[in-house]
Amino acid sequence: MRSVIFVCLGNICRSPLAEGIAQDLNKKYDLGLLIDSAGTGSWHIGESPCENSQIIAKQKGIDISTLRARQVKKEDFSNFDLVIGLDSKNVADLKAMGCTNVKILGYFGYDGADVPDPYFFPGFEGFEKVYEQIEVCVKNLLDLK
Repeated sequence: MRSVIFVCLGNICRSPLAEGIAQDLNKKYDLGLLIDSAGTGSWHIGESPCENSQIIAKQKGIDISTLRARQVKKEDFSNFDLVIGLDSKNVADLKAMGCTNVKILGYFGYDGADVPDPYFFPGFEGFEKVYEQIEVCVKNLLDLK
């Protein structure tokens, strides 16, 4: 694998965290990977990651504040070796768009479980749980156990 794109719904909370974690590991281990993120929806195009995603990333030493949301494009399916959906709904949407090189992130450490939307948890707790799940799975995906 030389390139990976992480895809969630709006590209403002989960997939930017996955991109930030993967970029950090890519740099630390000099992996030479192309890493990006996108959303299946168009609501947040051009926006920064949500505040709580930026806060939890910063607490872990990762700055995602310069990332900007974008919508996934069909060209991404050929431009990236692997397309990673953050939950089963996104994987289904990507497949419906014609993506054949897609896997769910939870496959890499959580028995195929969805990475839940952190807004479904009370307070900041969801962002902590989601960060932990994403970090484990991204490390496994990049074979950095």
